[in-house]
Amino acid sequence: MSNLGFRPMASASHKSSLPRYYYSQFDHEISPTWSPDGSEIILVSNRGHIYGTGGFWRIKAEPGAELREIHYEETAWKARPDFSPDGKRIVYASYLGQAWHQLWVMPAQGGDALPISYGDFDNVNPRWSPDGKQIVFVSNRDGNTSLWLQTVLGGAQTEIAVKERRYLKPMGHLRISVTDPAGNSTSARIFITGEDGRAYAPDHAWMHADDNFDRSERPFEAHYFHSTGKADVAVPAGRVTVEIMKGFEYRFEKRSLQVASGQIADLSVRLQPLNIPADKQSHWVSGDVHVHMNYGGAYRNTPAHLVEQAAAENLSVVENLVVNKEQRVPDIAYFSSKSDPASTASNLVLHGQEFHTSYWGHLGLLNLTRNFIIPDYAGYTNTAAASLFPTNANVADLAHEQQAVVGYVHPFDAVPDPTKDVSLTDELPVDVALGKVDYIEVLGFSDHKSTAAVWHRLLNCGFRLPTAAGTDAMANYASLRGPVGLNRVYVKVPAGPLHIAPWLTALKQGRTFATNGPLLDFTLGGKQLGDELKVPAGSREVKFTASLRSIAPINHLEVVCNGKVTRDLNIRDAEGDPGRGAAEIRGTLPISETGWCLLRAWSDKAEYPVLDAYPYATTSPVYVTVEGSSPHHSEDAAYFIAWIDRLAEAAKANKDWNTEAEKQTVLALMSQARKVYERLQK
Repeated sequence: MSNLGFRPMASASHKSSLPRYYYSQFDHEISPTWSPDGSEIILVSNRGHIYGTGGFWRIKAEPGAELREIHYEETAWKARPDFSPDGKRIVYASYLGQAWHQLWVMPAQGGDALPISYGDFDNVNPRWSPDGKQIVFVSNRDGNTSLWLQTVLGGAQTEIAVKERRYLKPMGHLRISVTDPAGNSTSARIFITGEDGRAYAPDHAWMHADDNFDRSERPFEAHYFHSTGKADVAVPAGRVTVEIMKGFEYRFEKRSLQVASGQIADLSVRLQPLNIPADKQSHWVSGDVHVHMNYGGAYRNTPAHLVEQAAAENLSVVENLVVNKEQRVPDIAYFSSKSDPASTASNLVLHGQEFHTSYWGHLGLLNLTRNFIIPDYAGYTNTAAASLFPTNANVADLAHEQQAVVGYVHPFDAVPDPTKDVSLTDELPVDVALGKVDYIEVLGFSDHKSTAAVWHRLLNCGFRLPTAAGTDAMANYASLRGPVGLNRVYVKVPAGPLHIAPWLTALKQGRTFATNGPLLDFTLGGKQLGDELKVPAGSREVKFTASLRSIAPINHLEVVCNGKVTRDLNIRDAEGDPGRGAAEIRGTLPISETGWCLLRAWSDKAEYPVLDAYPYATTSPVYVTVEGSSPHHSEDAAYFIAWIDRLAEAAKANKDWNTEAEKQTVLALMSQARKVYERLQK
């Protein structure tokens, strides 16, 4: 929440009862600008509105003055209205009816707005020149941000190019070269920190900052940029720290060197691979199944640049999930049933879809073969999409008709308690019971342990649900959660060229592990991930193998069977890296009942360079069938029955249905799923 600093002039903070989608329950007042004569202020506020940052309000610069709304449209932080010097017009940035922000003008007292710039990119932060003849603004038409001028009469646009940089302190230059183990130049993610504690990057690089950091682990966000292998950076004279990372298969490299004023310092870094066991018949291929190439950020991303980001992160598959951002769908022009033409032999970019309803939960729709599914969302109060129909189950059916792979994305920030949580609306247990779900993002923009707890209960009910992982990276933001591939899934596929079809097939088969750093492998009784192990009746010891490699320290390596830790592998004592980054363990597990087993690794707190709340990884299960053993589903089935009852109760009370038939269709789905869990209780 943001409010004006002069509280006597505006109303007190107000908590709204409106069901806002992205924004706080508290009304905000942002982007204030003085009128030319200093008698009034124009600002943006969402008071009385559900969607966006709000419309434009004016207020007299007097104690006790009341705000009055002069214009409303859905905005998103970038409107930044500004008075013309004569006080008669307002210029602002708007995406009204389009995917990108452009410059618009309207009467200062309110009225209809007109666009004055056009393009499939953002023009934002407009400000009038003192004489009213020009407007200066920020544009991302070339990908990075740049400063531009537009004449009010005529509309000619001119970039304000930087011709000379003058620094406040003595500077030097740092030239960085990154190579792979064979000595070939290779792309990577680079962090550079000067002696002043500030981050540095090449002049034309996209600088990113990760705002999801643990303040007990580091004082500021980690700043980084992606390099194609060589970087030339102006840095303050003095000690400079350089850190280099390329995915999870190479060691995290850190160097410190002295840079003299006016001099060039050269740094060459050869990446060192982790000692990962090789398999000639198959290999692990990484992918991020939840990326947004463009999602309202500062930069203008393209498939070619997304490929560069993926290459620097050593990420083979990127699923760009096209989705609405408020009213607009920024990447809709890229939607396709095929790999993007910018893809390479090592890095594939696919354009899928995220079905976007926070009522039922978000879905990832991978490999749609025909069309983008409309509507792209449901349950949006006060819109024509207010109805709770279609449900995620309906959308999953539409996607499966197109041979798509359907998953639940970033599910839970806390473990739901259906007996107490009156706001519980997530449809996951319904759709899993009805066979609508092909994977779940156990690692995503949520709490990994909480999501895993629900996932384990579903596995306990006998459902075979693989894990995947998606960062929910907004890849054109300067500061947000990321980067691409922060959370990724590794899929074991037959050795050979990179193709999406076998990768998706193996994903559905559960030959996967999900991770934000630790690399895992696990076998049980000679069976691999996703396989079924059949065991004769009785209790017996079954051989297992567990493998760990990690760029960050790991506190716990555990075999989990049927939701319980069966073996704590105590990696501090295992053969491998004394920094708790590697282990190869063989042993036996007591197996006596039908169920599942998997391997997971995690740490108690944040561990740099993993830019997540804490390191975490989990394999998909090896499924176990013991002859004559009936799994014990009762407790977990009862949990999901209570969950579905909560969903049905809310659905019955909802008033936004378009028709009674919609309501009854949804309630019938819930009843059908409930019967599945009832049978599991017997």
